[in-house]
Amino acid sequence: MLHLLKARLKHGYQAIPDPLTVGIDPAFPGLPELARDADLTLLNELCPTQAFTPQGLDLGRCIFCGLCSRKYPEMITFTPNYKMAADSREKLIMAPGQTALPKIDFILPRKFRYSFALRSVSAAGCNACEMELGASNNVNFDISRYGVETVASPRHADGLILTGPISRNMADALAETWQAIPEPKYLILCGACALSGGLFAESEASDRAFLKHWQACLYIPGCPAHPLSIISAIVSIMKGS
Repeated sequence: MLHLLKARLKHGYQAIPDPLTVGIDPAFPGLPELARDADLTLLNELCPTQAFTPQGLDLGRCIFCGLCSRKYPEMITFTPNYKMAADSREKLIMAPGQTALPKIDFILPRKFRYSFALRSVSAAGCNACEMELGASNNVNFDISRYGVETVASPRHADGLILTGPISRNMADALAETWQAIPEPKYLILCGACALSGGLFAESEASDRAFLKHWQACLYIPGCPAHPLSIISAIVSIMKGS
């Protein structure tokens, strides 16, 4: 018993007082910054998902592997800024010289300010984003303090948070889950696979037709998305950035 008490005291206080303002380890590969003179073509030759476009780095396709920054640290660095989210796909492009993503303009109706229930669907994900989504509600991060909860039934949900690239085997289940959520309902995409297909974007096993019919209100990049990124993003559309 004494050994257990010593271990507990050594761990210290691990719960995060305020996930919206806490700092993060500098080693975390958060929001990337491109030098103004970065050679995007050269960087794209290294990128496993071809995330570099003529306009900049597409965070929806970036898997944060760090290969580009290790090879060309003078062109790109990954900062420890975990506040990465946008309310449109176009806003996820980081142009050379840009240091922050545009402000999230979309705000949920007032009735969702203190309560927002989500049904989680893993559409063929590797379980990394799913684990981070689960971690966002553990005792350390505790997203439920803001009134956000993950529910078992879509009938009880206000929206759907999607992880994974959407395989053919999950396409019907995703569509049926979405259909079962009562109006008004909101779609959130979490992680590179959900945003763009990630490494599986060109896979014959993928079926992303669902996203051609339904527009997401929030895009959270990452591979996987960090719990702090998830929390700050969802709270921003509930209460405003």
